[in-house]
Amino acid sequence: MELFGFSVLLLSKLFFAAFNGILFTQSGLDKVFHYQGNLDYFKDHFKKSPLASTVGLLMPVITLLETSAGVTSLIGLLLLLLGHDAGNSVAAAGLGLGGLSLVCLFFGQRVAQDYAGAAALVPYFLMTMAGFVLYAF
Repeated sequence: MELFGFSVLLLSKLFFAAFNGILFTQSGLDKVFHYQGNLDYFKDHFKKSPLASTVGLLMPVITLLETSAGVTSLIGLLLLLLGHDAGNSVAAAGLGLGGLSLVCLFFGQRVAQDYAGAAALVPYFLMTMAGFVLYAF
């Protein structure tokens, strides 16, 4: 079956790559362009947790992970649109990086005992993993 000149499988992959690309590029770049505000928020958020002393180190790590996930997904999206075979692998790598980012964020929320914040990440993780699995086909 085709829609808009694309197979449904390819269209699904494009949507997953686009969603992931938007989600993580925006989140990562927000941390880049509003670094101090985000850092202050996370320092306050984690002040009573075992991660309190590591926020300054972990903030650049999560920023890099999120931005890499988003940009890699967008590159994969572009390659898929252009019909390059590498598009599948690149977009899948973006989804994998996105999954890793979400696991890191989930860990932090659980350690900080922000259970509502951790729960809010679950739909994003499930969506990312569904897309990741889709790229196996």
